[in-house]
Amino acid sequence: MAKGRGADALRPFLRRVRLARAKIAAVACDMSAAYWSAILEGLPKAHIVFDHFHVIKLANEKLDDLRRALQREADILGKRYLKGKRYLLLMGAENLPEGQAAALAEALRFNEPLLIAYYLKEELRELWSQPTRRAMRCFLEGWCQQALASGITQMISLAKTLRVHAQGILNYFLHPISTGKLEGINNKIKVLKRKAYGYRDQAFFILKLYALHEAKSIFTGC
Repeated sequence: MAKGRGADALRPFLRRVRLARAKIAAVACDMSAAYWSAILEGLPKAHIVFDHFHVIKLANEKLDDLRRALQREADILGKRYLKGKRYLLLMGAENLPEGQAAALAEALRFNEPLLIAYYLKEELRELWSQPTRRAMRCFLEGWCQQALASGITQMISLAKTLRVHAQGILNYFLHPISTGKLEGINNKIKVLKRKAYGYRDQAFFILKLYALHEAKSIFTGC
């Protein structure tokens, strides 16, 4: 257990890993510079794998930024088409609720930049299903070129970020790992804190975290 979200919180743990002579081949993390710089420092021989969930999350954030910008600039008719479409845009196409595909298509039809950005986001999801690392690299570079050529500020920014982090993204082909389990644990911790409205005693909170996975809900009454 360590308090904090930056490199300083990770360093003591990484030092113990080195002293234990653990053979770490790869580490999954998000694209936060604080995390991957600490990993490079503490485990220089390990491959960094940027979690694919966080890459798509970033794409969704850029898409949502674009939606908000278009909604601010739209006339009354345009705002009507965009209203209530946020979660439809962020969902994967295969997860759209029944009957909502037409509503999404209508919003996209009247907003060309949003249409382009949405299909770029959906296409990016195909990156991790490529058959070889070389194919994955070509796919990513082709996607970045499309995003840069789109002229959409948010997609251009995303393409530049992905190019900078390309090595870690492509390492997924060699080490298909993610931070999915960790995200689940983080969610449990957030729920624990919310149920207690926070903990003033740090030591007690740490004990609660250690016991978190042993706890079971007991329902009483009829």
